[in-house]
Amino acid sequence: MLDGALATELERHGANIADPLWSAKCLLEAPELIYRVHQDYLRAGADVIITASYQASVPGFGARGLSQGEAEALLRSSVELALRARDDFWSVPAHRENRLKPLVAVSIGPFGACLHDGSEYHGRYVASWKEVEDFHRARLDLLTTEGADLLAFETIPSLREAEILLELLTHYPEHWAWLSFSCKDAEHLSHGETLRAGIELAGKYPQVLAAGLNCTAPQHVTALLGSVTGHAFPLLVYPNSGETWVAGNQEWVGQGTAALQPLAWFESGARLIGGCCRTGPADIARIRAQLLGSGQARI
Repeated sequence: MLDGALATELERHGANIADPLWSAKCLLEAPELIYRVHQDYLRAGADVIITASYQASVPGFGARGLSQGEAEALLRSSVELALRARDDFWSVPAHRENRLKPLVAVSIGPFGACLHDGSEYHGRYVASWKEVEDFHRARLDLLTTEGADLLAFETIPSLREAEILLELLTHYPEHWAWLSFSCKDAEHLSHGETLRAGIELAGKYPQVLAAGLNCTAPQHVTALLGSVTGHAFPLLVYPNSGETWVAGNQEWVGQGTAALQPLAWFESGARLIGGCCRTGPADIARIRAQLLGSGQARI
């Protein structure tokens, strides 16, 4: 079981994240709120929690007047918060009953996430691929030093950005990762390539533990899983609620168009399952209960 959305829960607890830093704003202003959300997901049954580093970057914090050192410390704190939340949770004997020890995955979002312009949802950046590579290398240099269990390359919109991340991963041979794409329909990545091509790319890199999709409307998930076969690692899915993000207005619009269907996704090959934007601990608890109640193997 993966966790769910971070920003949604931060807002539910009173955080105002209408800001270019988005959820990373709480690293600066309310770190204990991030800790609380991590704990909420662990209590809901998540076996993996994902750090608050998705939209955090040195340039982003620098634009708020922080020094290089201060910005780097905030990035590292995203991992420290998740590790502390996990370790505190696991220190309670009752929490260990019939549970796997939870893992901490470092969120490595796409280059577009730090731009706050919605470009992470299509991957057509006004930047060279060299700039994208340099951006990711600098973040990996910082975030691979804090002792997390694995890296989560997530919401990646294009095959090219995925390739850049996976090539960079080879420079950190002691680290493992999953690769998760955002998809725009029942077959294609947000940039237009097929999910099948993305899964085939991931299969070329032995450090990839799992691959799949996230931040994708749930009604597309079963078909997307059906479009990929012959993979040598587990598939993962953590879709959003089905609403649509409008970058110009900085808001979600519409209503969720399909219920989360973890049993169908499990039957279609998914072995790591959770939620993304607009999902919460109640959704994770419900998914876990459905899977365990059905007699399916533990995830």
